[in-house]
Amino acid sequence: MRTIAIMNQKGGVGKTTTSVNLSAALAAKGKRVLLVDLDPQSHASLHLGLTFEKEFPSVYDVLVNDEALSDVRRQVSENLWLVPAHLDLAAADFELASVLGREKILADKIAEDSMTFDYLIIDCPPSLGVLTLNALVAVEEVIIPLQPHFLALHGLSKLLETIVLVSKRLNPRLRVSGVALCLYDARTTLANDVKTDVQNFFNANEGRPESWKHVKVFDTNIRRNIRLAEAPSYGKSIFDYDPKSNGAEDYRALCEEILQMEENASPSDQD
Repeated sequence: MRTIAIMNQKGGVGKTTTSVNLSAALAAKGKRVLLVDLDPQSHASLHLGLTFEKEFPSVYDVLVNDEALSDVRRQVSENLWLVPAHLDLAAADFELASVLGREKILADKIAEDSMTFDYLIIDCPPSLGVLTLNALVAVEEVIIPLQPHFLALHGLSKLLETIVLVSKRLNPRLRVSGVALCLYDARTTLANDVKTDVQNFFNANEGRPESWKHVKVFDTNIRRNIRLAEAPSYGKSIFDYDPKSNGAEDYRALCEEILQMEENASPSDQD
């Protein structure tokens, strides 16, 4: 199983949009996908049509109440399952403060789960607390969505520092595998300059840590697209809402790049 956290400590950069639509694109390609909503805002759950009219078991119960993933997981479409979040997840940091090994709870629950998947995608919260640590311990890859603005590299450096620390102390297999530019407007000089700056940053950093030594800045740019913004209000992925939109086209292309990375990996990379 390929395990990926979609992560950026800054909000509003396309993190949840990428988590949901990448998961849906992979499912459409026949991959069995488990999406874990680890954000207390529950936007990935809402995006896939789950409302809060009734109480339901959520990832909060997995982390705090020792529930199994199988008791919480819901199938939301063909080949796509969701472990939803609930607003009470906001209290998890406080409730887990004194729990020994709290950063490994999610990883342990995933290891105990008997259902098999091709991909695990985790939508991380826009913070660097216990919830994000659980995600980084549970996965082997991080994909970072970036909005092309002039502070992008500043935030990226901080995020990479966190990943280096987690890889050294908690999860030696963790690595940043890709960066995706979201909310991209090719008509602006700024967007193109930022993408060039990000590519140069990763190309020029000799002696960089192993955890982000081989980062791919994806060729696909997720363009600004009103359909992507509208889809969550209908509880649908972009492919169910408007499969012919630019947003659907871009996430299909990003999905193909991610699948190609797997095909190109050497046997030693897959061990």
